[in-house]
Amino acid sequence: MSHPLFDAFDAARKALHEHVGYVEDWRVIPEDDQTDMYWHLQGEGRGDSVLYADSVEELESGDGNYYSNEIYTQRHLPKWVYRGAELTMVVVDTHCDGNQFIQFFSNDKEVRSGNFAD
Repeated sequence: MSHPLFDAFDAARKALHEHVGYVEDWRVIPEDDQTDMYWHLQGEGRGDSVLYADSVEELESGDGNYYSNEIYTQRHLPKWVYRGAELTMVVVDTHCDGNQFIQFFSNDKEVRSGNFAD
C-alpha cells in the first residue's frame, strides 16, 4: 500500500495531464508550475521559445528581465504545446544542467501580441 501523500501527488499529476490531453510516453518529464507568470509563445515547434515574466511590462521590455526556454521537441511526443481550458503545458529545455520540464502556464496570463524581444 502506498503512502497517502504519494496517492495525492499521483492524482494531481494525472489531473494536470488529463486537463491538457498529455500522455506520458518514453520518459517522465518533471512538472514546473509557472501559473503565476505572464507568458508568450514564440511559435510551437522546433527552435521556438516560451517567454515568461512577473509582469507584461517585463515580458515586453527587451531588457532581459524575463525568462526564456526553448521548446523541447522530444521525438516521442506527438506535440510540444498542450492547451487545456484553464492551463497550457509547454515541454521545454532550459539548456541548464540538462533540465527539461513540462511547464504549466495559466491561460488567462497568456500575452498573444505585443512588443516582444527575440
